[in-house]
Amino acid sequence: MNGAGVCTLETFELFVQTEFAAAHRLREYDGNCEHLHGHNWKVDVVLRANQLDALGMALDFRDAKRLIHEVLDGFDHEYLNELPPFREVNPTTENIARFIYHALEAKLPDGTAVAKVTAWESEKCGASYSREP
Repeated sequence: MNGAGVCTLETFELFVQTEFAAAHRLREYDGNCEHLHGHNWKVDVVLRANQLDALGMALDFRDAKRLIHEVLDGFDHEYLNELPPFREVNPTTENIARFIYHALEAKLPDGTAVAKVTAWESEKCGASYSREP
């Protein structure tokens, strides 16, 4: 309870940033992005937890980074259109963020959730994906 007698739930957010380099093309796009091209993608992941462990951590950053890298290792220096998640779905920045979100969500331990994933295809252009609880 806070001082006003209202029950509040603590929330902790962890931020992990990583990157990968990959090529893609946008099928049926009317413009240059229909052609094969590459990006040095940056990925921001926000994880959320409502409690800390005995050491005072929501999730060890070492574990968070390992899990994120397990999801992204298959992307680095690949042609995204040939990978299973993007054989039918265009590998847009939005779809990349959504795929990372769901793949990471399946790997996290109980008590930790993905709050948001942002994929950046350049310094000034990115897309985020999140779901309301």
